[in-house]
Amino acid sequence: MTSSHDPQLLKGVLSLLLLHLLAERESYGYEVVQRLQGAGFADVLEGTVYPALARLEREGRLASRLVASSSGPARKYYRLTGAGHEALAAGAAGWAWHVAAVEAVLSRPLSAAPQKGS
Repeated sequence: MTSSHDPQLLKGVLSLLLLHLLAERESYGYEVVQRLQGAGFADVLEGTVYPALARLEREGRLASRLVASSSGPARKYYRLTGAGHEALAAGAAGWAWHVAAVEAVLSRPLSAAPQKGS
């Protein structure tokens, strides 16, 4: 899926997505952006991801380390902390609940479409 995403929906789940990607494996910021884009979030940019990573680190959900790079400045690699794993579990459960609740409403049959002028 490469269509544009609702920015408000993305804002609500970006932290959860970042936590999950970093639970899969330690990554640096640009790599996380590429992984999100590869997952279908083509309109997610570095200017959105880097502040979210910094916030998650300030909140104690991520830890980081600098790794020297032969192709430029050192890269800051992020990984989940214990609090990050807890936040991921809670966030995934909350997301599953919301998806089920929305699906329950959207799957209800609709009556005939309203006629023009009604």
